[in-house]
Amino acid sequence: MTPDSDPRALGAFLKARRSQLTPRDCGLPEPETARRVTGLRREEVARLAAISVDYYTRLEQGRVRASAPVLITLARALRLDDDQQRYLYELAGRADALPRRRRPAQRVRPAMRRLLAQLTTTPALVLGRRLDILAWNPAATALFTDFGDIPADRRNYLRLLFTNPAVRELHENWQHDAREAVAALRMEAAPDAADPDLSRLVGDLSVQDPDFRRWWAEHHVNTATYGTKHYTHPLVGKLTLDCDTWASPDGEGQRLMVLTAEQGTPSHDALLILTAWAAEDSHTNGTQKPEP
Repeated sequence: MTPDSDPRALGAFLKARRSQLTPRDCGLPEPETARRVTGLRREEVARLAAISVDYYTRLEQGRVRASAPVLITLARALRLDDDQQRYLYELAGRADALPRRRRPAQRVRPAMRRLLAQLTTTPALVLGRRLDILAWNPAATALFTDFGDIPADRRNYLRLLFTNPAVRELHENWQHDAREAVAALRMEAAPDAADPDLSRLVGDLSVQDPDFRRWWAEHHVNTATYGTKHYTHPLVGKLTLDCDTWASPDGEGQRLMVLTAEQGTPSHDALLILTAWAAEDSHTNGTQKPEP
């Protein structure tokens, strides 16, 4: 047993859960006579989990430790939902072996979309896990690039910073900004280092860019939510913008990134000109692509 396991509590949970199920729930034939026990019998759970009755009995009695493969079959046999599975593994002291859940697709919260729609002269992005770009407004397109032309699986802030020439050249101090973005991803990825999409992103950029490979290996981290960005835009020239990010309150990891300039400064005036041109071009040509 591990220090964190609780064999008696595990046995009590198994017993309680099988009492909540009927043979019909688990695809077993209905008994022809009245049953003396509520729910499933131990023999039925053992059959469903492909283990011996003796072994299952000892599990309920807290006399043996369940292996990870047995926990998998028990979770399936007892029709456990995600929360119940996590509870089962924690009681068994095997939370480290909990099967990885498939994460749902990232969806932009309606409130975030409303904010984007209202920020008409302010570039703004919604960033998700791994700094994926989930949504943007026309002002962000005018500043950075047309995100609608980029395949959704490549639409990542860090990927664009390293591989998109237009985005890369936009940053006046690219090395500083790129290294800080790598550090932000490092910090965000710590609780979910086994994420296959993260591994794919890191692998791709490590192969393509030696700077990324070196900075990722340094394990530099930061949690900065604000700062100053210096851009050189091909249409309006130099821009000094304050970059602020606000986290969504639902804990899903979505953040609103907003770039602003102090009113009355050359950067503010240039930003107004840039977004006005973009809005006029979109209205005239109908080329603005909606976010997915």
